Amino acid sequence: MTQGGILAVALAVALVPIAASGQSMTPMRGEVRSFTDAFAVRVFPGNPYNQRIRVEIHVYDQDFQPVEARITPNAFLLAGQASRPVLVVVPFDGATERKVRICTESIPFPSEQTQIRAQICGKFFGHRRF
Repeated sequence: MTQGGILAVALAVALVPIAASGQSMTPMRGEVRSFTDAFAVRVFPGNPYNQRIRVEIHVYDQDFQPVEARITPNAFLLAGQASRPVLVVVPFDGATERKVRICTESIPFPSEQTQIRAQICGKFFGHRRF
């Protein structure tokens, strides 16, 4: 292996831990049955970093078009190494089934050097029972 090849492998190995420890959300998928005109999902955004981050929760359909949903809370500061529950209530809008993506987005602080906006999404499927 050439010196350039060894350097590339060493760089890739060095970057693996950075990529693996990103923002998180649990659960990442779920199926919910509801007897009302909406279904609710509780998600837990997590911050694996040591400094606080600003987090926003958004709901999208399968084509990543925004969905009108009630999100409590929809934006907040999340302490380092912490997670917190967020309640998301999604209306069926007259349908008997609805697939949505619930996304946790970390919003960079204006004063920080790094201005990366990270997003992680989970898939959720609601079934309406009559």
